This record gives sequence, C-alpha cells and structure tokens, in this order.
Amino acid sequence: MKKTDVMGVAFDDMTMEEAVSRALTLAKEGAGAYAVTPNPELVLMAQKDPAYAGTLAGAALTLPDGIGIIYAAKLLKRPLTGRVPGIDFAGKLMEKLAEKGLKLYLLGAKPGVAETAAENLRAKYPGLTICGVHDGYFTEDGPVIRDIRKAEADVVFVCLGAPKQEEWMRRNGAATGAHLLVGLGGSLDVFAGTVQRAPAWMQKAGLEWLYRLAKQPSRIGRMAKLPGFLVKAVFWKDKGGDEA
Repeated sequence: MKKTDVMGVAFDDMTMEEAVSRALTLAKEGAGAYAVTPNPELVLMAQKDPAYAGTLAGAALTLPDGIGIIYAAKLLKRPLTGRVPGIDFAGKLMEKLAEKGLKLYLLGAKPGVAETAAENLRAKYPGLTICGVHDGYFTEDGPVIRDIRKAEADVVFVCLGAPKQEEWMRRNGAATGAHLLVGLGGSLDVFAGTVQRAPAWMQKAGLEWLYRLAKQPSRIGRMAKLPGFLVKAVFWKDKGGDEA
C-alpha cells in the first residue's frame, strides 16, 4: 500500500473505491484499527506535537480529506490520486456494511444528534445495522467502551472533533472490541440534518471550505492558516518521501 508523505504525515494514496475496500477488510479482520482524515490544521499540529504525530502514524488508514492536502502534495511534486472526503467515504462504507451485515456504532455530537442520525441513516441505507449510539458529552471512557463492546460493533464512527477523536481511538480502540474506528469530526450533525453540506458543485470544486466559512464566519481564524500552510509546503524539506 503506497504512502505519500505530505509535510510529515504519511497519507494513503488511493482512490475512494480502494479506501472503502481497505476499510471493509479492516471492518472484518481488524482489531481496534483506526482511520484518520487529517486536514492542514492537523498536519501543522502534528509537526509541533510528536505524540499527536505518533497517533496519526499509528492509523491503519490516513485519508486526504481536505483540498489543502491535495494542493500541498502537488506543490511537493508528489501528487495524490485525489481527495477522499471523510463524509463521502463514510457513506460508501455504510453501503458495504449494509450489504455484508456488519454492525455500526455512532459516537459523538450533542445529546440526541446521534439518535437522529441513526434514524436517517437506516432509512438511507436499507439493511444497515446501527447497534448503538452515544453522545460526545461524556467524562469517563469506561462506560462508553463497555457499551460499544456490549453492542458488538464491527465499526465505530467517532465524531468527537480533532485531535480528541484521534487520541480516543488510539487509546481505546482495542478495548472497544470493534474491528475499525473512523474519525469523522462533525459528520453526525450532517447525517442528522442539523448541518447542511455545500452544494454538489462546490464539493466537486473543492470549495466546501468556502461554504462552511460563509455559514460560520467564526471559522476565519482556522481558514486563515491554509495560505501559510501552502507557503510552508513550497519550502518544505523532504523528510521521508514516498514509500511502497
């Protein structure tokens, strides 16, 4: 499986179909494996925090979700096959889980959101088994871990926001008994219908960030980091390169 280094984070260079196929294998055979979707902000975080960098490196799948990662890879002259947006990846994976009879657990968001998301997802993906849900407002991991294990989940969508969700998966993945955990940020809000995605043409053009900014002007501070990230990519000194 080809890995492409983008400023210190090794991304899996694969198509959406290949990513889903790999995830399905992990959903059947993994043991606490986890998937991450780092954006430029998280790559910068990993550069400053060796522990977080180690968490990303420990992922069984590292998918290029954001358009900023794609641009940086081009600037580094090691272009990735393309974006694998986390929420689209999750949708295609759920289709496969429904086909194979594998069980999904939803973790995260405000109380009530995961329940609504579960109802919507069951309707959208006939045959999908959602074996349990839990909101993201908990202070102790133990009860959540026990609930996931009791539900016998094959896959857990962990929507706690970064970097919390990545650290949670690394720390607790094996204890849950799940085969695969996937960090998906605010996806449960989208599945529940409380947050709307950008129009399809903006998604295809890689402009979802602009849509989110228009909807949430408070994100301007985070968005402002992207130009600096790309400038940094231009002057980035190779620290590993590609490996098969």
